[in-house]
Amino acid sequence: MIPMLEILKRAREIAELIRMQDDVIVVTHIDADGITSGAIALESLNRMGVEADIVFVKNLDSKFIEDLANTNRFVWFTDLGSGALDLILKHDIDCVITDHHNPANCYYRFQLNPHDFGYDGAYDLCGATTTYLVAKNLGFNYDLVSIAIVGAVGDLQDSREGRLLGLNRKILEEAVEGKFIEVVRDLRFFGKQTRPIYKMLEYTFDPYLPGISGNEKGAIEFLESLGIPLKDGDLWRRWIDLTPEERKIIVSELVKICIEAGMPIKLIKRLVGETYILLHEEVGTELRDAMEFSTLLNATARYGYCDIGLKVCLGDRDEAFKKARSLLRNHRKNLSEGLKLVDEIGIVELENIQFFHAGNEILDTIVGIVAGMCFSKANLNKPIVAFAYSEEGVKVSARATQRLVERGVHLAKAIKVAAAKVGGQGGGHSIAAGATIPRGMEEEFLKELDRIIGEQIRSSRQ
Repeated sequence: MIPMLEILKRAREIAELIRMQDDVIVVTHIDADGITSGAIALESLNRMGVEADIVFVKNLDSKFIEDLANTNRFVWFTDLGSGALDLILKHDIDCVITDHHNPANCYYRFQLNPHDFGYDGAYDLCGATTTYLVAKNLGFNYDLVSIAIVGAVGDLQDSREGRLLGLNRKILEEAVEGKFIEVVRDLRFFGKQTRPIYKMLEYTFDPYLPGISGNEKGAIEFLESLGIPLKDGDLWRRWIDLTPEERKIIVSELVKICIEAGMPIKLIKRLVGETYILLHEEVGTELRDAMEFSTLLNATARYGYCDIGLKVCLGDRDEAFKKARSLLRNHRKNLSEGLKLVDEIGIVELENIQFFHAGNEILDTIVGIVAGMCFSKANLNKPIVAFAYSEEGVKVSARATQRLVERGVHLAKAIKVAAAKVGGQGGGHSIAAGATIPRGMEEEFLKELDRIIGEQIRSSRQ
């Protein structure tokens, strides 16, 4: 690993190039990390008085890059760009890149990517934290650190050990010192700030809680059996309304349920971990907890409303926030229905991978989230591959566990090769990756991916 000093030096060099521009277009990805990355870049440019626009994209294909080159504008790629660096350089686009995905096999001086310095883009830095390192050098942008941490959590950078690691941790420490964020060890469920306790439990699918997840009656009976009052007068009690003793009782019982269900200890340990509280946001809102904030942003991104998520990141707590909340309600409903669909159609196991094909029944923008949630009740020893139809063909989303990565699985490398063989494109991280392939090529793609994953595991044993 190259010392962090070298990363900071590169960040300064990139910032100096940005300072020389008077017209910039920010191009970013359509997820929580992409929205927060884009927000950090756009706000830092606005504060400098630089004319700037932002564009959200699913991926960088040759047509988009060609059109972008024809604008003759300076481009700041955030949370993407590294994987298409060869195309970007081919079209001679004047740009900087702050990304964390596996880079193409070519060097570019004005790219900040943890992989170039020997770090892991799945855990050490995300798009938002990488972009923040540059933004810090563009002015007094230290307050944007909260949004950077939201991006890291939204990208599941804290999933390996239930806390942020590596260079993300350094940025988190900066946020804590600046009194922007408080670190609290707590249950890592969505809805602690905003939902009635029974609803928080009912809508928890990662991990899957037998008899509780997706079961309102089961969630209520679980709490009643522990003597936990559901209401305080006429108001439904939320997790943040419980006493420390009540929280301990619930966590202890949830652990017992998971053990009795035969869940691996590593998965059970993920019930509790670090949570990140945004001290400048209102208590009891989705913006107070980084996990809830990131889920809110994902809900805007996955349904084509990235501009709404962007406005929330930039401080809109009125109309944009109301719209984002509405999208979030719809998002959680769709995820729940997606999991029920997978239960109905089943997960098919091959020698080294497992998969399901959602067709048109699950949106291509959320099928990857559903795939990841399926690990709570699927074979943990094989990566999950999910298919859904999209306008471009078939969206492929693959998810692995940290244990599989330790055994040699690298989904980004495997998917890139398998997708290319069937005329598609793919990339991502070792633990999570995606691709777009032509319709009708799923079987051939699965055969190739299954072979590559098998080879990766065998090679790591030697």
